[in-house]
Amino acid sequence: MRRVLVVDDEENLRVVLRTLLRRHGYEVETAASGEEALALVDAFGPDYVLTDVRMPRMGGLDLLATLRAKHNDATVIVMSAYGNLDLAIEAMKAGAYDYVQKPFKADEVVLALRKAEERESLRRENRALREEIRKENRFEDILAKSAQMQEVFRTIAKVADYKTTVLITGESGVGKELVARALHRRSARGGGRFVAVNCGAIPENLLESELFGHRKGAFTDAVQDRRGLFEEASGGSLFLDEIGELPLGLQVKLLRVLEDERIRRLGDARDIQVDVRIIAATHRDLANETKAGRFREDLFYRLNVLPIHVPPLRERREDIPLLVDHFVHRNNGRLGTAIRGLDAEARRLLYEYSWPGNVRELENTVERAMVLTEGDLVTAVDLPERVREARDPVQMQLASGELSVKKTSRIIEEILIRRALTKTKGNRTRAAELLEISHRALLYKLKDYQITDL
Repeated sequence: MRRVLVVDDEENLRVVLRTLLRRHGYEVETAASGEEALALVDAFGPDYVLTDVRMPRMGGLDLLATLRAKHNDATVIVMSAYGNLDLAIEAMKAGAYDYVQKPFKADEVVLALRKAEERESLRRENRALREEIRKENRFEDILAKSAQMQEVFRTIAKVADYKTTVLITGESGVGKELVARALHRRSARGGGRFVAVNCGAIPENLLESELFGHRKGAFTDAVQDRRGLFEEASGGSLFLDEIGELPLGLQVKLLRVLEDERIRRLGDARDIQVDVRIIAATHRDLANETKAGRFREDLFYRLNVLPIHVPPLRERREDIPLLVDHFVHRNNGRLGTAIRGLDAEARRLLYEYSWPGNVRELENTVERAMVLTEGDLVTAVDLPERVREARDPVQMQLASGELSVKKTSRIIEEILIRRALTKTKGNRTRAAELLEISHRALLYKLKDYQITDL
């Protein structure tokens, strides 16, 4: 039985609604105030809250806000008298599902609940489908369904168990460290430590001590012996992020470690054997850096034994909806918000933006929008101006220099399908007419592109 909590300060109305709803198969509890309703919520666990919008002390708006703050996902329907219509509309903007206007007929209340049940059933199906898609497209902590990233996953699976050095390349923000962590976890070293260091974030005069450690008295502040990161990572993996920033002097020492697996602490006279799998990453073109004399050629070839390139987000747009849903879900738990998702226009803008900062920029943009939105659904106005005024994605794809007709056609086709569905508010029959394809062909393409959010 579906549970309904009726909240109204008029006793006669509470009795009438309790009798009516029980007759239609609902389990019903009643409360005379917002405060009394909150005391019942945890114990009763209502699926629906049917509340008057105007009550003494705590009205329907305050009750709705408190339920959302407590992360209670009961569907709220407000009741309003003729003069309180503006309050009812305000409640819907704040997250209420629907409203009924007093005085109402019995079937109006039942119809509102039936509609809410249908919507909730669709929401459950969509959540289940998205969770299934998320599981199917998850590789360790990486979410992606694009062909390019699936190839990255296959490469990780192939090379994970080999101790050979891996060089991960890609623009800033694409998730190179996530790839490195996936390599570590998939390997026989997964039970050992994963130690990460950004070679560009530590001053040059401290980096050698950080990597190799030092003996007491090796320099002014060396008041005791200290193990370096190579020793910390022994038996596991050491991730050298932004390896292209490593000073030339340290490049020589790193090459020696890669060749004989021995390190020497600063101020020490003896070598120490280490057992470390090196995973390096860079956003630079190390081949060009080598030609320019900024990176040692012998070290480059020693690092580049097993290269893995992580493509930028603009070249794998089909991953964007999956990542957006993931960030919304994760941020709701981390920020204490109750955002249901993004509307169709906001999703379209995110899909079409070029994302120069890649996945990191997308994550920050979604978090910002969730904090700024005034309702429980992120809209286009909640997005930064740079996203709202982005260039057309088709032009960006053509300007990228991509020559594959197949890849470009797929991107353009998915964009047109999403635009048609947005324009028709999700009406697939009408969208198929606008696209000049059959309804059956559209359904096939929706499944192919995994479009479930419009």
